[in-house]
Amino acid sequence: MAESIVILTGAGISKESGLDTFRDADGIWSRVRIEDVATPQAFRDNPLRVHDFYNARRQQLLESNIQPNPAHLALARLQRDWPGEVLLVTQNIDDLHERGGSASVLHMHGELLKARCTHCHVVAEWRAPLSVGTACPSCGHAAGLRPHVVWFGEMPLEMERIYTALDACGLFVSIGTSGNVYPAAGFVDEVSRRGHAHTVELNLEPSSGTDLFDEAIHGPASEIAPAFVERVLTSGW
Repeated sequence: MAESIVILTGAGISKESGLDTFRDADGIWSRVRIEDVATPQAFRDNPLRVHDFYNARRQQLLESNIQPNPAHLALARLQRDWPGEVLLVTQNIDDLHERGGSASVLHMHGELLKARCTHCHVVAEWRAPLSVGTACPSCGHAAGLRPHVVWFGEMPLEMERIYTALDACGLFVSIGTSGNVYPAAGFVDEVSRRGHAHTVELNLEPSSGTDLFDEAIHGPASEIAPAFVERVLTSGW
């Protein structure tokens, strides 16, 4: 039976599709304070400002020029063609992996095209702007819908499933991540301590944790990810 694979993706893979990153020198957090738009306290203090921020990001994601790039397509091919399990874990809140054909994606930081009700806790597909007066489609309460994203101070999603997959995988690959955001930045160390998996970084440039990987390949994700997938499918790792 083929060994399982865990792929972690970050903002670098979506940047090549035209989406802003967060932590680059010119990224989102260089222009907007985290404390103003990405914490539970910010939503309590000024929900209108938080909604405006995510409405703008949602609108950008839905623009016709924002499309999956060859890295997204390559990972979908890996999921289709690898005879074992390929779990795709993303820190990104966009839907480019799904649009690129990936069928099994864990969004550990949530999804921009979904809304969650703070009253009944239902999660619903959502593509329209949100406002403080928007009513929940399930319970009807107004002023309770929030973006279905994980804010600073909140627990990332699906962590038990992710750590179970990391414990069992034979290959762990990190693509387009800064290596600065935990718990995702600690996944390579989690895998390495078990000593049974090969670890690979695919990134535009060395991340802050690049020395923790068995192998590092640097360059644009849209170039190096398809080449790496071809290698895995042809000859393994």
